[in-house]
Amino acid sequence: MTDRASTEESLEPDGLAVGRAAHDGAVVVTVTGEVDHRTAGVLRRALMPVATGAAPHTVADLAGVGFMDSSGINVLIAAHQAHEPDGWLRLAGVRRPVLRTLELVGLTDLIRCYPGVREALDA
Repeated sequence: MTDRASTEESLEPDGLAVGRAAHDGAVVVTVTGEVDHRTAGVLRRALMPVATGAAPHTVADLAGVGFMDSSGINVLIAAHQAHEPDGWLRLAGVRRPVLRTLELVGLTDLIRCYPGVREALDA
């Protein structure tokens, strides 16, 4: 069964737009904009699992993110840790400039990256 509840939070101008939607037992967080020290809090709130008693499963769709600094990296690490030990955080659609940063700091060894949301959900 596919859940379709969704919410959006936005920070303007030149900020970050974040949407959350339940999908097949997971939460898909769609992110658009730049992740830096001004916008990291919006991303953090969106990626933190909600206490439901079930293991949290989250896919962060980063296809709309063209820039991420160390603030975003810290958010991804904290979100990954918040999903442990029974849940998971997966990244989808990471664009090359952001992917390169994640690779340089070794984050792709910790959090799996997939070409798209469907692949991340099906993994």
